[in-house]
Amino acid sequence: MSDGMSDPRERIQMLAGQLQNAMQQLQTIDTQIREIQATIDALEVQDESRPVYRQIGPLLLEVEDRTILKDELESSLQTLSEHMERVQKSEAEIRELYEQSIKTLESQ
Repeated sequence: MSDGMSDPRERIQMLAGQLQNAMQQLQTIDTQIREIQATIDALEVQDESRPVYRQIGPLLLEVEDRTILKDELESSLQTLSEHMERVQKSEAEIRELYEQSIKTLESQ
């Protein structure tokens, strides 16, 4: 009876999948961070006298309080940045295990 992990090739394949998944997550989070940052930047240069709209479901609603909106955006940015750090740490750990597994296989 094999647990599947005794085969180093299976382990490498599993780690490669996890690594790819982590890298895709990082790309998605990075895109979200850039979008929010661009929104904050646009909000800061938008003339005070001009309305700002926010999409909620299928509707575009005028924002009454820009300060609250900016705070929400910055809070989202903070949450995403923390998430990014966790995924980066996880990705580094998986990469390390992946490289070790390949070295182990090559030395057999």
